[in-house]
Amino acid sequence: MDLLAPVVVGALLLATPPDDAAGERLRAQQVELEMLRARLEALEQLQAQDHEQLTRVRAGMTPIAPQLVPPGPATAPVETARAASVPAKDPAAKATDLQVEWGAGAPIFRSADGVFSFKPRGRILLDASHTSGSRYEARDLTTTGSRALRLGIEGGVGAHFFYQFETDFAENGIDVVTAFLGWRHKVVGLDYDLRIGNLFNDRGLDASTGSDATPFLERTVVGTAILPQRGFYGIGAQGRLFGPTWHASLTLTGDDVDSNYSVSDSRTVLARVHWNPVKTARVVLHLGAWGFTEQLSPVAGTVTRNTTIGGRFNGNLRVSTGPLTGATGDTGYGAELGGYAGPVWLMAELGQREVRLEAPSPFITRAWSVAAGWFITGETPPYNPRFGNFTQPQVRRSVVDQGPGALELTARYESLGFTHAAPAGRGWAATAGVNWYLNSFSRLMLNAIRWHTDNRDGDFTGADDGQTVSLRAQVSF
Repeated sequence: MDLLAPVVVGALLLATPPDDAAGERLRAQQVELEMLRARLEALEQLQAQDHEQLTRVRAGMTPIAPQLVPPGPATAPVETARAASVPAKDPAAKATDLQVEWGAGAPIFRSADGVFSFKPRGRILLDASHTSGSRYEARDLTTTGSRALRLGIEGGVGAHFFYQFETDFAENGIDVVTAFLGWRHKVVGLDYDLRIGNLFNDRGLDASTGSDATPFLERTVVGTAILPQRGFYGIGAQGRLFGPTWHASLTLTGDDVDSNYSVSDSRTVLARVHWNPVKTARVVLHLGAWGFTEQLSPVAGTVTRNTTIGGRFNGNLRVSTGPLTGATGDTGYGAELGGYAGPVWLMAELGQREVRLEAPSPFITRAWSVAAGWFITGETPPYNPRFGNFTQPQVRRSVVDQGPGALELTARYESLGFTHAAPAGRGWAATAGVNWYLNSFSRLMLNAIRWHTDNRDGDFTGADDGQTVSLRAQVSF
């Protein structure tokens, strides 16, 4: 290396007895030699750091912040842009210092003293659907759509205060979904949290699971048909209490976010409890029950339902109630049973909703479903025992790490029926699916659905059968 030439020259000069002038020259060359040696050491250190960073990036690991060993007193500074950009490390971290780590698909920001935390949230769910076999040509559609296009934030202040906000752009508009302030603590040795804002229902295993974590492209008919008239969200307050193997919640809400302040909101009281009587690392048993009662607003007297049975993105493929008017309130309730053993899971749900009408007899909706899944790559099913719902799996070897990802096979049968003194429409669907999780926050989904409807009202009356194939690509963080 050219930088070694001064070393050789210096060694020869040291071997020759100097006169005074030569001694001065020798001392000057020794200083220059020390400067060159320090520069060489610094360059070698930077080269080693670059090699380590490249190795970590190729392995899919998070790069580490570069650091230089401070030079000694006789060492000249390394005058490079890289060295100048390396921040000096303060031995005492300040509250205003920022720490960043990489979470599941997004960075997590924390203050150095641990008081503040902040994380961006996002969800992209893109679907394609093809229906065939119907005796109605208008039902045989090929469509595309966005199930969710969400952007939001979540964070906390201290050990107790937390918040979350999300907006959805899926229908090419702005729709505020989750938006709340929360407080968490302990009472009599149990964890609890309180939330105020626009809240997502805690109602059944599948209905309380986010759209990015359901094992099928659409929730079961129990989740989509046995629900309050206001839908999945409402502004109000919710309290949740957590035990070692159970949780219970109580929610009081009005309507979801809107701009109608000229009439009273509907009022909904919703409660749910779940219990895991068996809970080990490989085996879990799930039991749950829930119910709600709703006093409808004077302007919410029309309670017509058109419930998805063969996919969200075919507007003509629904089980319909026909027009229902004069409703004053409704009551719904349901039960859950299931669990998992190793990589296999099984869940069953049923529910009933009764709409109180001005007519003598109520309008009744009944629904049930049985679903199962198997992670053939060996992952544990993504069941969350704290909340009694599904979440995203922990993929053993992601595609990013040159692994196969996680592969899950799923199957489901579901049935739905409406009754108002006489049968008023029914349907069922059998679904087979494949989920490929590339990593813990992205997946590809395929659902093949065989469906049957028998509507008594609307444009597609009478018995009808067909099949729908749906695809989804998603990223969620």
